Amino acid sequence: MQTLTRIAELRELVTHWRLGRESIAFVPTMGNLHMGHASLMAAAHLHGRRVISSVFVNPLQFGPSEDYSAYPRTLPDDAQLLDEYGVDALFHPTVEEMYPEGSAGSTVVDVPGLTDILCGAFRPGHFQGVATVVVKLFCLVQPDVAIFGEKDFQQLTVIRRVVQDLNLPVTIVGAPTVRAEDGLALSSRNRYLTHEERAIAPQLYRALDRARRRIETGDVDVAAIEAEGLEALRAAGIRPDYFEVRTADRLARPAGQDLNLVVLGAGRLGKARLIDNLQCRGPGFFAQAAD
Repeated sequence: MQTLTRIAELRELVTHWRLGRESIAFVPTMGNLHMGHASLMAAAHLHGRRVISSVFVNPLQFGPSEDYSAYPRTLPDDAQLLDEYGVDALFHPTVEEMYPEGSAGSTVVDVPGLTDILCGAFRPGHFQGVATVVVKLFCLVQPDVAIFGEKDFQQLTVIRRVVQDLNLPVTIVGAPTVRAEDGLALSSRNRYLTHEERAIAPQLYRALDRARRRIETGDVDVAAIEAEGLEALRAAGIRPDYFEVRTADRLARPAGQDLNLVVLGAGRLGKARLIDNLQCRGPGFFAQAAD
């Protein structure tokens, strides 16, 4: 595996692969990798002859109350995992390389209606930072396919919308969430959980699963489903940010006949912020099946 830190090096490598007509799959990350990330690398091999991953802690997606400097940087371990999963190149630029004029005041990519709801309402500016750095990375890597985890479902939706709106020549693939045996979604944030909190954390998944089962059995009382989910989180000791049912395509409020829905939840447990989601078939599916 090659490790690249300069944009010029990356462009030279990509040009070489393109001249050889080799397809490229790309997995952008902020590092501190775990087996959930490993599943993205495995998926990338299904979509590209060459696989590139980036490790870049992007300052633009950290809010004023979030400690950018405290984000764990584990490059040696990350590089080992990427190498074990057959990644061809690791792009690990400095902040100065990615933002030569500084990240403050940088041109940003925004998606009105998607970046300010759900997690965006609690992390102002976060998704603008995500969308901006992903577009920059797409311009540098020029991938045919990019892989994103479905655990960060709002992020995946934002990126899909950006690619559509800006006519970017890259296919976005969502990879299924990887979970522990008790249902907890694997996340870099889980390292902040104490032993006692780790035992509580799967209650988010269980609340989402109950909501999914209600929806898939034809329950159309979205308000009641959301209220039950919020109460379940509070009862478990998780401080909820939100628990909502949305359409899976644009994260809009369901209108009653939507087929593809997603239940999303987020909450705080000790020092960790947990997020998760489950996709499901909405009541419209049952209405059509009965016709």
